[in-house]
Amino acid sequence: MKHISSADNAQYRNLLKLAQSSRERRKAGLSLLDGVHLVSAYGERFGAPMEVAISESALANAEISALLKSLQPLSPLVLPDGLFAAISTVATPTGIIASIATPRAPALPASLETCLLLEDIQDPGNLGSILRSAAGAGIKHICLSKTSVHSWSPRVLRAGMGAHFMLDIHEQCDLVEIARGFSGRVIVTVKNAQKSVFETDLTGTLAMVFGNEGAGVSPELQAIAHAAVTIPMPGAVESLNVAAAAAICLFERVRQIKSSGN
Repeated sequence: MKHISSADNAQYRNLLKLAQSSRERRKAGLSLLDGVHLVSAYGERFGAPMEVAISESALANAEISALLKSLQPLSPLVLPDGLFAAISTVATPTGIIASIATPRAPALPASLETCLLLEDIQDPGNLGSILRSAAGAGIKHICLSKTSVHSWSPRVLRAGMGAHFMLDIHEQCDLVEIARGFSGRVIVTVKNAQKSVFETDLTGTLAMVFGNEGAGVSPELQAIAHAAVTIPMPGAVESLNVAAAAAICLFERVRQIKSSGN
């Protein structure tokens, strides 16, 4: 282990820049994983991260100690709690943070299997929750529009709880072009569709489209869709959170597939 006590240390300054600036993370092609769960999930899939830093108080944490052993021969940086708190991406520091090369999804295949098309999703928590639901529902490909929130930001990573490492996440996509060339059915979710998601066949190869938290799915994508569905709501609320809507649709698809025996 390498103990660092000064904020002027070059390695520490680099970590601080990454923690404080999304521009720096994009420029360097790096992401930060904050917490045991994320670091462990990455390690299980890809092996040791590029760099790990822990707080001095975390040295007594059995879970973190066990994780560090699994990542050997990687040698972590040990920081005073005050310095660690400055690079932590959460209000209550977890005690461990890692930097990784931001994974790049392979090129979109010529013939996409069932996927999600996410248009202009702005809230990091919503995107992370959608990614987690997608991974749980067995979806592999996620396509994000050019103005969606960056999927590898710390807040999205925390909400995704490791789902990122089970998915191929394609950013800066032209969703209209993808939808036009999609070989299966394109399903959009809109507020006042005539058919509910529970009355719609969601088996087979689908591109499921979810839109911006305020504006919903754009008219351009609605025009391309083979079907528009809504989620019935007998209560007085105007609409569902997009992450909740995506989860309902994804697991209705899972239910239908299991019911059909496919």
